[in-house]
Amino acid sequence: MSQPTEGALSADKAQRALWAALRTGELRDGQFLSMSQLVGILDFPIAAIREAVKQASALGLVSTLPKRGVQVMEARPETIRDCLDFRMVFDQEGARRRIAGSAFSELKALRAQHDEMRHTARNRAGNDLPPKAIEVDLALHNYLAEGLDNPQLTATYDANRMRIAIIQNARPFIQDRIVSAMEEHLSIIDALESRDVEAAEHAIRYHCEQTLRWWGVA
Repeated sequence: MSQPTEGALSADKAQRALWAALRTGELRDGQFLSMSQLVGILDFPIAAIREAVKQASALGLVSTLPKRGVQVMEARPETIRDCLDFRMVFDQEGARRRIAGSAFSELKALRAQHDEMRHTARNRAGNDLPPKAIEVDLALHNYLAEGLDNPQLTATYDANRMRIAIIQNARPFIQDRIVSAMEEHLSIIDALESRDVEAAEHAIRYHCEQTLRWWGVA
């Protein structure tokens, strides 16, 4: 079997670096950048950066603008609505499959994480809370995505997760929203533990609606 070329390895590393910059908010929604600026930020050769941008563009994470460079996806209301609707549908299907397969070994740990974060957010403010809350938030969505048990569906879900990360960086969690989001997630966990498909679908839909309201989308 042939080994990956140095150029292919560099392009793969550049893609991971670009993904990380989008996920952490180093590159923000709507931001314009030249290719040379991206080279400086990500510290990879121009050829590797171009390939990474090509992959990101195919997933809707950035847009390439002739003679101008690259623009990060904008967190517009219609984009937010589409991304959350997409996640809701996949989460509901993941919940159905989890319940059908009785795969609940991780729920106890998920409940403990959510209870702890809800308690912390109720009783303590701090700049470290939003990043930790996002980690807990993602833990449940990851659990539902893994319940799909389909590599193609999971890859599509992962791409949408990246788009949602860009949106989250545009309007990060505040203390009150952390509390309500944890409570909404705990309702989903309750339904999963009860093996109640209808209740799980309803709780996931409600969480989607409340997140849309939080992000100012009717």
